[in-house]
Amino acid sequence: MHFVHDQISTRELEERFMAVQCSDGHGWTGSKDEAHYQNENSKSSSSEVEGADGKFAAMVVCWILGNGVLFTWSSMLRIIDYYLILFPNYHPSRVLTLVYQPFAFGTMAILAYHEAKLNTRKRNLSGYTLFFLSSMAVLILCKSSTSGKGGLGTFIGICIVSGVFGIADALAQGGMIGDISLMHPDFMQSFLAGEAASGALTSVLRLITKAIFENSKDGLRKGAIMFFAISILFELLCTVLYAFMFPKLPIVKYYRSKAASEGSKTVTADLAVVGIQATGESKQFERKGMKRLLWENKDYALDLFLIYILTLAIYPGFLSEDTGKHSLGMLVLIAMYNAWDLVGRYVPLIKSLKMESRKLITGSVCARFVLIPAFYFAAKYGTQGWMIMLTSFFEFLCHESPPTDLLNLLRSDAAGAFYLRV
Repeated sequence: MHFVHDQISTRELEERFMAVQCSDGHGWTGSKDEAHYQNENSKSSSSEVEGADGKFAAMVVCWILGNGVLFTWSSMLRIIDYYLILFPNYHPSRVLTLVYQPFAFGTMAILAYHEAKLNTRKRNLSGYTLFFLSSMAVLILCKSSTSGKGGLGTFIGICIVSGVFGIADALAQGGMIGDISLMHPDFMQSFLAGEAASGALTSVLRLITKAIFENSKDGLRKGAIMFFAISILFELLCTVLYAFMFPKLPIVKYYRSKAASEGSKTVTADLAVVGIQATGESKQFERKGMKRLLWENKDYALDLFLIYILTLAIYPGFLSEDTGKHSLGMLVLIAMYNAWDLVGRYVPLIKSLKMESRKLITGSVCARFVLIPAFYFAAKYGTQGWMIMLTSFFEFLCHESPPTDLLNLLRSDAAGAFYLRV
């Protein structure tokens, strides 16, 4: 595959990145001196990518973008105390989740089927833009409920927005996971950690906004409005970062160019944005089908299915409606849940605690089901402290560290997130 630059960067690092393409036997329009440099130093160039300029910035951006794919949905769940007062007869904490998941799952299934032909850039931008617009819709609906009680029409509007959040999640999360899977593994770790951080961050923000307006008239509603206004600004930040900053990072350009040279068609638009055009023949690699990948990793699929089935049975409905004696206690409980979710995401970085055995991972997943009767008795007879301890342990157990062969399944724009959703 040939890479034609509209403008050759003067930065030596970017020149070395593009020179790496010659190692695959493909032509490059750079100078002979640069080609000679690559031939003599191909191994050193590859190693330089690991610590190249832009890696830390890319990890930070990935962390923020990971926040972005769940920030609005987490925000929706954080103001559940407001919804319980606004819609006391509609069980919003349970209904909103039931609306969200089918839209997310169905959209991911469709995108997974067509993933190899999709424009990843348009898809991800569409997802983050939908998050931004839907957050504005929630803000408008919250401001329209001036009487302190919401009617059926307002609740239906909130449910529609919840469904749109599911579609946006399928677009952005699936696309980002597939895109980042073609890059450095640390980017995936940062992205997934960002997803967990969205819950912890929104919990802290919700506690702050609730405290600010606690003693004011109509304070719960004002706090919810301020909270979602922050969410809108955050989604706008994610959209701008992905559209203008992320594709221009040297290390991102390198990995996308490498993916294009190996036959990926989903990165073409991303490369075109930074002045790189991929033309000609590419080096094709054997591609495993979705069914084969799922079959080879059926134990992981079962693990993730059991994780989310049990998680959705406990959170957010059970924690918010069946355990909170008052709204502040409910928010603290959910905040602890998300804090330990974030801690659990970083556990695989500690080698002594890292689980790589498939049987051990499945065993830890099944062990979570032992906590079901514990939750029941704690909610009925225990104190809030017991519930916080159970919630923390419950979420800490759900994080496993799959071996690198599982990444093969994630190397597509939709298949990875579809697999996670399954």
